[in-house]
Amino acid sequence: MSRYSRHIVLSDIGQKGQDMLSNAKVLVVGAGGLGCPVLQYIAAAGIGTIGIIDFDIVEESNLQRQVLFGANSLGMNKAIAAKIRLEDLNGTISINAISERLNKRNALELFSNYDIIVDGTDNFATRYLINDTAVLTNKPVVYGAIFKYEGQLSAFNYKNGPSYRCLFPNPPKSGSIANCSEVGVLGVLPGIIGTMMANEVLKIILNFKHTLTGKLLCYNSKTTIFSTLRIHRNQTIIDDILNRTVLANEYEDSICDVSFKEISKIELSKLKNVGFIDVRENHEQPKLEISNCQVIPWSIFQTQLGLIDSSKNLVVFCQTGIRSKKAVEFLIKKGITNCFSFKGGISPLIESLKTKAL
Repeated sequence: MSRYSRHIVLSDIGQKGQDMLSNAKVLVVGAGGLGCPVLQYIAAAGIGTIGIIDFDIVEESNLQRQVLFGANSLGMNKAIAAKIRLEDLNGTISINAISERLNKRNALELFSNYDIIVDGTDNFATRYLINDTAVLTNKPVVYGAIFKYEGQLSAFNYKNGPSYRCLFPNPPKSGSIANCSEVGVLGVLPGIIGTMMANEVLKIILNFKHTLTGKLLCYNSKTTIFSTLRIHRNQTIIDDILNRTVLANEYEDSICDVSFKEISKIELSKLKNVGFIDVRENHEQPKLEISNCQVIPWSIFQTQLGLIDSSKNLVVFCQTGIRSKKAVEFLIKKGITNCFSFKGGISPLIESLKTKAL
């Protein structure tokens, strides 16, 4: 009564509504910029069971916006670090940390154990997997996304509303759109969007009207302007997903099992027998002056496979991290699996060398 008294005194929540929150089960996919504020507020609100799935580790660059973590979290798995912080915030609820990647092999079983799915991911691959799994398991999805200074959110697959595929039927080509590590994001933006996502979760559990089903809410943090777009349910798309009965094999090599592997400076510092491949074009600056680095521009990369020393753990880098992902995808398809794309490109790699992280 004391912990949730500010909820209980609200006439349209009361003890009955708080009990509904306590009985709810919410799975948050991604404990990053969006997932952190969502988790913080739904845990504080008393959601009875919270699942957190994230395979990534906490890095220093995360601390600018991922508010559940601090210096003591560096190097820890994000799901586990979030669980530790949330248990201190609210020890009366159940929190499940799942330190693995969501994929087509575990998604159906995971989703079946929860009432609402929160999409706090930062890549299209997982978004489409979340969407299709949610349709197959009939779970509502609270979705959010951020880019530089702009954010958007919606509630998909709720009360016969549209799904994410109704808005975006097909994913963009892999690597064609940069993420926040490549273009940046204003630190407060995920807090704003994530808190509104938490609000949508509570509204769905409490059966409030005026949820964002059928609507895409867009926000610009520079202009402080909100806009809303209508989304219509496409029954043909929904039926196509429902007719699958299982997640199709197409996910394996395309949108839902990301084939490239990224590595951060903390992970790089632990890697042995390292060789570097610079896939930038010859005119790009600055140059990385180290002895174990091959320069193979992306424009000719796919014709130079014979030059690559596959006996080493290969760390591929470019200016921002986009071309290196494509290069690693290509190497893995050719059977060279001991390769990684360096996260963020040349600047953080040089910083790693300066700080002797290697």
